[in-house]
Amino acid sequence: MPRAYLAISIDHRTQLEPVIQTLRSTLHQAGIDLFIFVDQYRFSLQEEKAMMQAACREIDDSDILIAELSVKAIGVGLEAGYAVAKGKPVWYLRNAAAPHSSTVSGIATEQILYLDEQDLADQLTHSIRKYH
Repeated sequence: MPRAYLAISIDHRTQLEPVIQTLRSTLHQAGIDLFIFVDQYRFSLQEEKAMMQAACREIDDSDILIAELSVKAIGVGLEAGYAVAKGKPVWYLRNAAAPHSSTVSGIATEQILYLDEQDLADQLTHSIRKYH
C-alpha cells in the first residue's frame, strides 16, 4: 500500500486533529496509508540527531510527503526539503485563512488551500486522482 508521510507541527498536533482525521479517511479510501511521525516517535532535546535520522528514514520509506502548514513549523519545511531532494512529491496544505509559506510552496508538487475539512477532502480526492 502506498504511504504518505504527514509533516506537521508537534506543538499544534491536537488542534490539527480534525484535519488529520480528514486526511486519514480520504487517503485510506484511496488505498494510501497515512504515517504521522510525531505520533510514532518521542525524542528528548538531546536526541536531535536520532530524531532527524528517524525522520529521514521514514520519509525514504514513504511515497509522498504531505506538509500541513496551517501553523508554520521549521521542521516541516526541513522535512519537505529532504523529500524533494529524494525525488518525492510534496503536497503543501494549509487552511486558506493561515499565513502562506513561500518556501514550501516554492518546492511543492501540489498545493491545497482549504476552507474546512469537507473542502480539504474534496480537493485531496482530486489531487489523489492525478497521481494515483
